[in-house]
Amino acid sequence: MRGHSRRPPRLPSTIAPCILDGVKRALTAAALPIAAASLLVAAAPAAASLPRAGALVPGRSLAGIHLGETATQVRAALGPRYGVCRACRATTWYFTYRPFTRRGLAVELTRGRVSAVYTIWRPAGWSAPRGLVLGAVEAQVTTLAGPLVVLSCSGYDAFTKELRGVQTAYYVLDGKLWGFGLLRANASPCR
Repeated sequence: MRGHSRRPPRLPSTIAPCILDGVKRALTAAALPIAAASLLVAAAPAAASLPRAGALVPGRSLAGIHLGETATQVRAALGPRYGVCRACRATTWYFTYRPFTRRGLAVELTRGRVSAVYTIWRPAGWSAPRGLVLGAVEAQVTTLAGPLVVLSCSGYDAFTKELRGVQTAYYVLDGKLWGFGLLRANASPCR
């Protein structure tokens, strides 16, 4: 059979257009949803969520959240999945890595705006400038964060510094840095 080309059989002219039209419609019907879904996936922004390694910028932000931001801005940055504290005086949202776990970020809202933001249960990998990381010993906190005012809270200490009307808190438990917080200058850092 070398040198011979094999041609597909020809269908009668009255049948071929019907089959071709059906095949075209079937292919188009199958391809359109797939193409549309591909475009949506390609155009969709990355889902907002709690960062794996949040950062404290003293006097400015924690995990990208700033005091005074709206509830809508918080949800846009951290996503729509959060728990709500039922026993807190201020509306407080808990953003955690998995539902019903303790590590993550708390955001307090007053009149629909962020009035405080702080870590909960020492999330791994979170840091502040100059290499200060959660889990550091107390001496590193005072050395790397500069002069701080120490306030005793129930069971832990809050090392604080005020910058630009914002209070930055470094929470120390049993001699180790347990968490970060940003609050209004006149607010108690004890949570």
